[in-house]
Amino acid sequence: MFYQLYEMNHAMMAPWRAAADAMRLAYRNPMNPVSHTYFGRAAAAGLEVFERATRRYGKPEFGLAETVVDGQPTPVREKIVWRAPFCNLIHFERSLAAGKAADPKVLIVAPMSGHYATLLRGTVEALLPHSDIYITDWMDARMVPLSEGTFDLDDYIDYVIQILHFLGPDTHVVGVCQPAVPVLAAAALMEADNDPLSPASMTLMGGPIDTRINPTGVNQLAERRPVEWFRDNVIMPVPWPQPGFMRMVYPGFLQLSGFMSMNLDRHLIAHKEFFAHLVKNDGDAADKHREFYDEYLAVMDLTAEFYLQTVQVVFMQHALPKGEMVHRGKRVDPTAIRRVALLTVEGENDDISGVGQTRAAHTICTNIPQHMREHYMQPDVGHYGVFNGSRFRREIAPRIVAFQRAHSRHSRPVKQIIQGGKSA
Repeated sequence: MFYQLYEMNHAMMAPWRAAADAMRLAYRNPMNPVSHTYFGRAAAAGLEVFERATRRYGKPEFGLAETVVDGQPTPVREKIVWRAPFCNLIHFERSLAAGKAADPKVLIVAPMSGHYATLLRGTVEALLPHSDIYITDWMDARMVPLSEGTFDLDDYIDYVIQILHFLGPDTHVVGVCQPAVPVLAAAALMEADNDPLSPASMTLMGGPIDTRINPTGVNQLAERRPVEWFRDNVIMPVPWPQPGFMRMVYPGFLQLSGFMSMNLDRHLIAHKEFFAHLVKNDGDAADKHREFYDEYLAVMDLTAEFYLQTVQVVFMQHALPKGEMVHRGKRVDPTAIRRVALLTVEGENDDISGVGQTRAAHTICTNIPQHMREHYMQPDVGHYGVFNGSRFRREIAPRIVAFQRAHSRHSRPVKQIIQGGKSA
């Protein structure tokens, strides 16, 4: 009933939200003399904060219509090239000059952890000038009818393998946060089968490969409770009239509540500052707040079977680092990986995936040659900074590009050598 109550509360707030928005527009109208007073600006600011705090945020857009390749503005077209019930594959197709050498083909596997793939907009934007980018666009589970069947961690791994087959040889895969485990598992399964389409390299960023190392609050919560507690307390049926009516899900609003409670004081301060910026007519600062929270507050539901299997396998059993993970009856053996280069990236202040949890991939992938592996720990960034922000663009993205070019199976010479985080 909790999901239904949440929906009823949202519906009950709709008239108040509409009234607040109308009053905000009235107080901001330059024809209204009150709009030029402190009272008018404060009233408009308070009404906007109320409206934004009570609205439901829809799926954002990537909005990447252009990039810069070799110093030239280059149009970008967003195109769905592969479809499945729970995922679309988006290609950021660049209109390149004739005769330009091919850039590395990169599959970014976005996390299925409550936010949309657009959370990685900054990741795509930073890599797009140097790479041919594809990204998994996971579907909101409440929008998928029951007739489409179930989706669990095994299905997730299957999707990654199917997409790698679709993209063909010499594809580089990047797993950001949660996908680190299924991406590594997919690579291990493909290598065990001597699959010629196994990825040329995999980059794992801020992922929970071994959560026994420096466990965070998220990891400790999973270990303190049995899986039955999660099934009984956070799994709910999708309410009518959503397309996924009666599908059992882990609702996105619960995930968001958990994330916000971890840094509640920071979010409260951010909204207080947003109010002050609106009163001062500081448009740039207010726009930055809107841009961040339009993305952060847009959440999606996860299928119950995927969520529970992930909690159990990754966070409770630690099956992958123990060598006990099984995919459709077959053991996932990281030591089978021999031809896939491995880059791991961590953030010094990551409070979601602790320092060392991602680097653990090197410990379990023992048969990757030393010259095909690399680890980088970015100082002074948290979880979000591992894949977004100025330090990602300046320090991490160039390393990823250089690593992928160095380990392409049909590689051309690497023109950029990364030394001390800067292009030489």
